[in-house]
Amino acid sequence: MTSKPFLLVVEDDRLLNRLLLEDLKRMGYEVEGAHNWAEARTLLGRRDPSLIITDVRLPDVNTMDILPTLASEHPVIVLTAYSTVQEAVAAMKAGALEYLAKPFNPDELELKVERVLALSAMQRDHQFCKSRLRPDPNALMVGDSPAMAEVQHLIDAVAASDATVLVLGESGSGKELVANAIHARSPRAARNFVAVDCCTLQEKLFESELFGHEKGAFTGAERQKPGLIEAASGGTLFLDEIGEIEPAIQAKLLRVLETGQYRRLGGVRDLQANVRIVAATNRDLMQMGTEGRFRMDLYYRLTAFSLRIPPLRERLQDIPKLVQHILAHHDFSRRYSKRVSPAAMRLLMDYNYPGNVRELRNMIERAVILSGASEEIRPEHFALDGAAERPGQVELRFEHDPSLEEIEKRYLETLLNKYDGHRSRIAEIIGVSERNIYRLLEKYGLK
Repeated sequence: MTSKPFLLVVEDDRLLNRLLLEDLKRMGYEVEGAHNWAEARTLLGRRDPSLIITDVRLPDVNTMDILPTLASEHPVIVLTAYSTVQEAVAAMKAGALEYLAKPFNPDELELKVERVLALSAMQRDHQFCKSRLRPDPNALMVGDSPAMAEVQHLIDAVAASDATVLVLGESGSGKELVANAIHARSPRAARNFVAVDCCTLQEKLFESELFGHEKGAFTGAERQKPGLIEAASGGTLFLDEIGEIEPAIQAKLLRVLETGQYRRLGGVRDLQANVRIVAATNRDLMQMGTEGRFRMDLYYRLTAFSLRIPPLRERLQDIPKLVQHILAHHDFSRRYSKRVSPAAMRLLMDYNYPGNVRELRNMIERAVILSGASEEIRPEHFALDGAAERPGQVELRFEHDPSLEEIEKRYLETLLNKYDGHRSRIAEIIGVSERNIYRLLEKYGLK
């Protein structure tokens, strides 16, 4: 979803206002003009500009008085006919990103607008990266099996477009890595890749996190907060486990996909969503749709292009390369030059991997620790007893007559240990949603 930056011009001189609008339109921007602060405030109630260009002296307000608040929410260029060094310094201290003295020529205007928009994008990206950067040295798709070659082909095919993509795959199979690869190979690669876990937040918190909120939208909302859609502006928004979102959010997300517009929580104005959406799920969304638990219109929007990641058991020939890659990125392993013995590798090749690549990584990391100073990882360093291949065998023992809550808690503990904490796998076994698993874990203090 691409859109032109929207610029608001606030200038009481009607001729200059019109000339500014014409120049900015010719530069390729979407623009609206206001002749005083009252008109500007009305326009701000309907639209959220990428940049405000405003005269420093308006008929109904001294812009310097409102500039700190205005600049905290929007990039601002201040115009003035009273150009002095003191006024320029005051405007910059109050939050303006640029200062333009009248008269000015169109080239100077274009240069400063481009500079401010670029600076604003850099600041937004920096703030996002500073708060959410999660370096992952293992964030590579490894393997040259036919199944992985097909995945790579599909990624290359869809990356250059702006199409919405639905990534299908079991928990731990690498859905986020695929989404990241789509972003990295797309024209949006220079901007943010924003990942959202749809399982972990309640409806209101999720809505606020995704769309942002206005000041006073709910108790504790003391100031306006941009959402992750804004953080991803120009880039890619990855919605992981989209099958877990509530119906109300499904409807709002559908509007984003259909119109490219959304509103912050508590807001009344439409904002433009300049993002590419990639979603992922381990659920059968079609089945959920026929059961009334997922909107079919949203399902059809999401499946404009779908891509299935094969589980690790369908590409066992990739295991040697995966093991090598995991060891190469493990600090302890690099320090002691770890390698996997042929017997241990055969053991790994014979395993079923219900937790997919994530489980393999956890197994390798555990074996690295258990092998101590030895350079070789042997079969005894892997706790593979085939239990994961017999998911129906669970034994609970009590020395007293347990309550239902005790049984439920112990059962959850057993499954957590057995499946290495893979919540989606546990949800599948129990027959509930992953969101309900999170609630049960929180109820029993098992998080």
